[in-house]
Amino acid sequence: FLSVLPLLFAPARAEFRRFDGPINAASNYIHYSEGYVVTPGYVDISNLIFESTDDGSNRLFANQKYDPEERDWDDDDEEGGEDGENRRLDGGADGEDVDAAIASGSTFVDIILLHEPPSCANSRLGCDWTELGVGANDGVGNLRWCCSDDAAALGLCRGGPKQEGRLIVDPDKFKGQHRFLGVPPSGDWKRSVKFGMFDLKDDGDKAGKYVLVMANCNDQFGRNLTVSGDYVWKSAHGYLPGNLFGEMYFFSFLTICYLVLIAWYGIKMSIHGDEIIPIQKWVVGTIGIGLLEVFFKGGDLWVWNVDGDRFWFSLYTGVIVGVLKRAISRCLVVMLCLGWGVTCDTLGDKLKKVVTLGVVYAGTSAARDVMTVLAITENELLSTETESELLDVVTILTFITAFIDVFFYLWIFDALNGTMKHLEDMNQSRKLKRYLRLRMILLLSVLFALVWTVYGVVDSYADQRIINEEVNGWVLSAVWEVNYLLVLVGLSCLWAPEAGAKEYAYVMELSTIGNDLEFDTNICDSPDSDDDEFSDSKPREGSYTDDDGDLVIGKGIQA
Repeated sequence: FLSVLPLLFAPARAEFRRFDGPINAASNYIHYSEGYVVTPGYVDISNLIFESTDDGSNRLFANQKYDPEERDWDDDDEEGGEDGENRRLDGGADGEDVDAAIASGSTFVDIILLHEPPSCANSRLGCDWTELGVGANDGVGNLRWCCSDDAAALGLCRGGPKQEGRLIVDPDKFKGQHRFLGVPPSGDWKRSVKFGMFDLKDDGDKAGKYVLVMANCNDQFGRNLTVSGDYVWKSAHGYLPGNLFGEMYFFSFLTICYLVLIAWYGIKMSIHGDEIIPIQKWVVGTIGIGLLEVFFKGGDLWVWNVDGDRFWFSLYTGVIVGVLKRAISRCLVVMLCLGWGVTCDTLGDKLKKVVTLGVVYAGTSAARDVMTVLAITENELLSTETESELLDVVTILTFITAFIDVFFYLWIFDALNGTMKHLEDMNQSRKLKRYLRLRMILLLSVLFALVWTVYGVVDSYADQRIINEEVNGWVLSAVWEVNYLLVLVGLSCLWAPEAGAKEYAYVMELSTIGNDLEFDTNICDSPDSDDDEFSDSKPREGSYTDDDGDLVIGKGIQA
């Protein structure tokens, strides 16, 4: 019956947020927007424009019980301060428009900013706003946000007549900031918000998750409105959401790591330029793509923090390059496990199969990631139906991508086992040791991925989250980047350019144990043989005898 509607903005788009949509007069739902602010900071809604959708003639005094003169309209203007008190948004600094609003029979739009404590913000169920002074419930499941007729009948409106048609705010519990906007009962009306700055000071307000709530509660006499414009969430360090500031530093750190790795690998390749094998070009290419990904993702967050809006080029470039990195790295591991550059100098038709599977994975993964970004960051431009359809397609593409991933992993370990068996049968101990190390790296990576996945599932279903997602939610995805980087560093060390790399890759290792190498030499029979037929015959291919009857080994010796 009662619902809470998020404001029509993109939660992860920018701290310059856009609100375009209706706020209809209704007591059964409210609108809200969430953000993380590191104090000192502010939330500014001064640029939002409220506009009526009709002239109000069908609502003006439709019910004679409504008498604005009998209500205490000054209840929210009596303090007029700045630190969390109630204050009009449409009047002057001293409230000179209040009397005019009362005389005209205005209704009100309530706007509040509240802080959610970490104890409940980090829980699976979230915060109960009634415990924070917003809304009320009777303890048996009846929840009301607005003081409507049924809320009054349930005894939930404790503010008396002056609270009718308003958002329920308990002054004993509510510790946030409250503003309201007067709306005249008739006539075309359009107004931008004055005094819409919610200042969050470092001394009195805590860093954390804040919620901006708007309510047009008077469904009996209120007017339907539309709201458009930008509003701002700003933290001490800039416009970047406070809970993503650590992620910006994380990508900066990864950029340095990739720079060091590609510099080291590039120097090794320049020193041993004549010994480069094709697989090493794939390795350095993968490192370069990984560097581009973290650079653009970190740059996207940096621009977001400085300008307050996301730069679409860096945003989508980071997404696409990340997809290419994952696809190429999977192909690289498959090719290594097939023995390219160790047991064979070419993969033949297998290379086409590997590349084809990588292209299919890249296309599917790119479509999934781009649609996800569109559904989240561009939802103010999309209808609810279109957004729902996009998310349905994303779900299907996620299953397809997961299936391709499983196929890649099965192929990797099957090829790895086949190559190791071949090396073991051929007594290639040095090459086998390299593949044993590769298998250890991959198994540790898979084990870590399984453990972290289980940890994430347990954390998401726990009543109190293990990781404080309010502050460190970005860590859940950042750990996968660390896992990938460690695997790439291991592969780079195993297949690092070095002297004699070509000989090592393409020459079989000779065994040093006993008489492993045997020569099958065909020797002709001596003249004293009992069978004269053989004594007169020609020597077999691969050997001949000289005039003294000595055996001379020719080029036909078989090994």
